[in-house]
Amino acid sequence: MTFESLGLAPVLLRALDALGHHQPTPIQAAAIPQAIQGHDLRAAAQTGTGKTGGFALPLLHRLFTTTETGRRPARHPRALIITPTRELAAQVHEHLRAYAQYLPLRSTTIFGGVGIGNQLKTLARGVDVLVATPGRLLDHLDRGSVNLAYVEILVLDEADRMLDMGFLPALKRIMASVPRTRQTLLFSATFPPAIKVLAQQFMRDPVDIQIARPNAVATTVSHRIHPVDGPRKRELLLHLLAEDSRRQALIFSRTKHGSDKLCKHLANAGFRAAAIHGNKSQNQRTRALADFKNGKITILVATDIAARGLDIKQLPVVINHDLPQVAEDYVHRIGRTGRAGADGLAISLVSHEEASQLRDIVRLLKQEISIEPVVGFEPSHPLRLTAAPSRPGKSGTRWQRPATAEPTQYRRRRHPQPPAAKFKRK
Repeated sequence: MTFESLGLAPVLLRALDALGHHQPTPIQAAAIPQAIQGHDLRAAAQTGTGKTGGFALPLLHRLFTTTETGRRPARHPRALIITPTRELAAQVHEHLRAYAQYLPLRSTTIFGGVGIGNQLKTLARGVDVLVATPGRLLDHLDRGSVNLAYVEILVLDEADRMLDMGFLPALKRIMASVPRTRQTLLFSATFPPAIKVLAQQFMRDPVDIQIARPNAVATTVSHRIHPVDGPRKRELLLHLLAEDSRRQALIFSRTKHGSDKLCKHLANAGFRAAAIHGNKSQNQRTRALADFKNGKITILVATDIAARGLDIKQLPVVINHDLPQVAEDYVHRIGRTGRAGADGLAISLVSHEEASQLRDIVRLLKQEISIEPVVGFEPSHPLRLTAAPSRPGKSGTRWQRPATAEPTQYRRRRHPQPPAAKFKRK
């Protein structure tokens, strides 16, 4: 299958050829024809499969084919793309501009963490396509600097992540500001029940497209678990990184403070490292990501804010210094490697205290993950993937006992109820 067979305008085919994109990915092949026909879409595919092209190309096709050649950009946005994070908004806009390089259409992106002045000037000049994060878009709506009454196409990218981040009220307000006759496209890695409820409220007979099973990971990614005592994680991390100090690695830490401390530790050990998290300014985050992409730094330490949307070509390895609290976030973290058919490696340093999180991840992936102790870093407590046994006849009650203990040693502790108070009628 080729992009030409999908019905895209010749000017878009010219841009795709210049970018070296000759064959659509499965999600693009399934979504583009449906979107061109005007259907609402609810499309799910694993990360790194070309979802951005799946909505950006038909969006541009529609705007171009309904716009007179040479016409000046629209005064108000005709297409709106909403993303959960600043990094993803910038990345989507970058892809959008590449696809639209030969089109007489103007686009911009607006997000928080930067001054609003330049955004106001750009919006005042007029745009056809607006890429925005929910919070900053609401700021502009309150100011009256953006008018969504002319939006023809609405795209929600990484919709499940936006719900996880608490953006549901903002999304409802935004969708109430766009015409009901719009076309709506939902693209995401997963579609939990909350997304289906949202689709029922704001979409018209959406076409469902499921390229991979929910929470699937690329088959090109190899998983490796290294058990280690928590206090020795940094030491083991340095050992692994020293095996190939030139290899780029994206390392995930659970907290902002932890990522800063880990980054400083790596820098003191001689590695070129930078951290990216919510407490960093937008300029700091943009610079760190740019330095990582162009090779100025080899280690990027991140919190889960970087788990979605980062498109880093040929990233060889993702390392989980800390396992995520939510199993689904493991899928999004390691989705940064093994993209577009390339081989990738996902390494997790797991302490005894994180055994329950690891069990959740294995259950979610529905595949075995080998546990490989590193010589010299063997943990003091064995890492077990089996859950604590349940007491017969007491479903839902977890029991854990030493192997030498007798069952009679364990009794469920009951707290007696206080006697009912007695009242005398006066």
